[in-house]
Amino acid sequence: MGSFSIWHWLVVLLVILLLFGSGKISGLMGDLAKGIKSFKANIKEDEKDASMEAQAPATPPAGNIQGPQQGTATAAQAQPAQPGSRPAA
Repeated sequence: MGSFSIWHWLVVLLVILLLFGSGKISGLMGDLAKGIKSFKANIKEDEKDASMEAQAPATPPAGNIQGPQQGTATAAQAQPAQPGSRPAA
């Protein structure tokens, strides 16, 4: 009594076919298969990208932009403020 017999499953299948039609079900299965194939292809691409990153040598980027220099003083820092003078606006 607790499990379904083959006749129960056949009736359920018949009702589903009547409600949705065979064309719609086959279309859904085709879309599901395309989704699975796309998922597998993306997983393979991710694995290839990860292996390519691991194999790539760690070289610094080719550029000649320098950062701020340490220890250089600007004109405002080089001249101490004199007592009684106002700062320039």
